[in-house]
Formats: sequence, C-alpha cells, structure tokens
Amino acid sequence: MQLACAPSSAEVHSRDWPSAVFSFIDGSFADDSRAVFIRMKIVLAYSGGLDTSVLLSWIKEKYSAEVIAFCADIGQEEETKGLRPKARKTGASDVYIDDLREEFATDFIFPMMQAGAIYEGQYFLGTSIARPLIAKRMVEIARKHRAQAIAHGATGKGNDQVRFELAAAALAPDLEMIAPWRDEDFRNQFAGRKEMIDYCVAKNIPVEASMKKPYSMDRNLLHISFEAGMLEDPWLDASAPKYKGMYKLSVSPEDAPHKPEYVTVDFEKGNCIAVNGRAMSPLKVMQALNRLGGKHGIGRVDMVENRFVGMKSRGVYETPGGAILHAAHRMMESITMDREVMHIRDSLIPKYSELVYNGFWYAPEREVLQALVTESQQNVTGTVRVKLYKGNVIAAGLKSPVSLYNPDIATMEADPTDAYNQDDATGFIRLNGLRLKVAAKVAKARRLAKRKR
Repeated sequence: MQLACAPSSAEVHSRDWPSAVFSFIDGSFADDSRAVFIRMKIVLAYSGGLDTSVLLSWIKEKYSAEVIAFCADIGQEEETKGLRPKARKTGASDVYIDDLREEFATDFIFPMMQAGAIYEGQYFLGTSIARPLIAKRMVEIARKHRAQAIAHGATGKGNDQVRFELAAAALAPDLEMIAPWRDEDFRNQFAGRKEMIDYCVAKNIPVEASMKKPYSMDRNLLHISFEAGMLEDPWLDASAPKYKGMYKLSVSPEDAPHKPEYVTVDFEKGNCIAVNGRAMSPLKVMQALNRLGGKHGIGRVDMVENRFVGMKSRGVYETPGGAILHAAHRMMESITMDREVMHIRDSLIPKYSELVYNGFWYAPEREVLQALVTESQQNVTGTVRVKLYKGNVIAAGLKSPVSLYNPDIATMEADPTDAYNQDDATGFIRLNGLRLKVAAKVAKARRLAKRKR
C-alpha cells in the first residue's frame, strides 16, 4: 500500500478528498505531521479504447486514486499487444490482462447451454453471460490489492451497469462502485466523442481515435453484438448486402456454401465433449463450432429486446457456435431426457434466461435453478449429427447408450415385446375426457336455461 504525506488541515477542509483514508498514529487529528494519508485504490474494467482510456485518467484525477487497469480476454480476439504500456502511460498503477476464455466456456457458457437459456426466444445471451465473469475477476483483483472500489464504463441506459454491479453486490458488498456515465459532471465534460479526443490530446493519452462508427460492437467467445447508431432504426435491414462488412463471425446465408456439411457433436451429461469425433475442451468446442457455424451463416439474430432498465432496444447478433450447440443439445435431450423432467426444465427457461439477462448470475435463485438443471442433465449423453446449410442447423441423426427412445414401443408395426397394449388407450382417453364431458353437459344445460327465460 502506497503512503503519502498527509495534507494540512486547511487542505483537508478546502479540498474534496473522497478517496482518502486517514489513519493517525496517536489518534490525534491536530498533529498533521503524524498523519498517514493512504491513497484509494480502484480497479477499472479497461479495454484500451477511447472511452476507457478517458475513464482511467478521469477517475485517477477525480478520486486522487491509484487505478488498476484490468482487461479480460474472453475471446474478443482484439489486439492486446501494447495494451500494458498504454495503460501505464495513461496512469494505471498496475495492469492485468487475463486469459479467461477457458473459464468462460467451462463455468459460464456450458452451464447456461445446459439450461437451454435463450432470452425472449431469440437472444443467446452472449454479452449477458460474460459480465459476471468479468466482475468476478475484478473483485479478485480488488481483494488482492486491497482496493476500495471497482469502476466500469457502462452507460446509464444499458443492462451492463446492472450486471456488473449486481455481481459485485453478491461477491463483495463492501466494495464501492464507480460508474462515471452516471456522474453528471462526467457527462457534462464529455458530451461526445470530440470532447473525449480533445481530452486525450490535452492529457497526452495514447489512443487511436476516429469518428464514431455507425454502430457499437461487443465481441467474446460466444458471440458478437451490434447495436446503437444506425441500428436504432428498426426499419433498417441489417442483412442487406451493403452491410456485409459489419459481420465478423459469419457469412450471410446467401453466401454460404451450396453444399451442406455434416457435423457430429458428442455429449456427456449435457456438456459437449467432442466435435466430429475429436475430444475437445469447452474452449476448443466453442472455437470449432464458431468456425463451422460461421462458414454456413449460422446464428444470426436481429431483434428488438426488452432491457431490464425499462426500454426496448434493437440488437443484431452473431452466435454461430452457440446456435449449433443449443440446437444439438436440444436434439440430444429429445432421446435421453424424461418427458416430465424436460417439461419442468423448459418451463423454467424464461426465468433462467431473464436472470442471466438481468444480471442475477450470482443470485440464490439462479443457483437453485442451476442445481435442478445439472440434475436434469445426468442422462444427456450420446451423439448428435447435424447438417449445416445456409443458416440452418438440421437434425441428421441421434444415438445414445442411454436413449429413452424404444423403437419396439414406438413402431406402428406389431410390438414384439408387447410393452404397449393399444387397448389400454381406451380407458386412458375415457378418464382424461371425463372432465371435458362434464363441462360440456353443464354448458349445454346453461344454454337451454337461457333460452327458456
């Protein structure tokens, strides 16, 4: 912990010291010479771009604090070369660039895939599921450095601010949260991109800044999201040929190969363990499926979704590997999962998805649901064969050593095992139809009584 001489009493009273922690050797405030001034430490989610470069410098100045920059590699494949010296030159006291891709795939993407989570029937939750991992690592760094706060660059209109801060609330309720975009002084100072560029020039901050793109982009191992700018017009056709350059992970279905490609996906207890017969870690699975899906235009989504903060927002997504994994997992469940267990789990998909989307990954209700999901996956083992063709994932074969599908029972031909007696259906239907018959008779009686009036 870095120590500095304490300011004078006049300085203490004349200046704002929100970051100062004062301890006094003898407990006496009067003896300034014996006071120890400890600088506040703040962990900042940092990318090296214009926004977070400004944030690093601005936070350091506003709070008279040490700022520890943290960049999570979660598969965004953005160039990190030079990021460490850039952060140092901008004012960071320490810099972390951590490869979290395997943890992201194993502990976040795969459990969510087991749950069949998909928000509002379309969104594979690529951005949502990354935030709790980033927050978790920020908290770990904060603990290591005995920091008092963590900071992020999420806007006051978005979902990410909620996700970061709810995660921190669950993991480290004592840490202060700093969100400059919710600070009126910050917003007044940086009304737009020009003001940020001017600030960097004045502060000699090393950033490559240009005019804002016509949209914003966020990438990780599971997906790429595009929003804002031109995409705020819901009538704009983001699939039009002139916008082909926007997409990074996939070709358009029209440009995909004219010949389908068959892919096998092996599962063990609900987790993918191999692609095309090759055993892979969760990270390698996602990378392989992303390549295959992108080649065939799989996983593009264009939707208007409901943000947690109360507004509707248009988002365009690329999730090639996630779309294949989601579809294949569902196919595997179809022959290995008990009907009633499946229906219970399925009834919880909207709730589970909502919890992930809204930032409640570390909430007790999500953990309870996850326990149910994990138990439901114990029998989800086997191989799925899919056909990838121009944006579609088509079932092409299923097999499992623990399949609940019995062709002898399901056949329309004679059942050699006599496991199913068709005569039994008579009583089954009669009993299930009893309440319907009673209701129909009551309704008829009411109609007759009404006519007689």
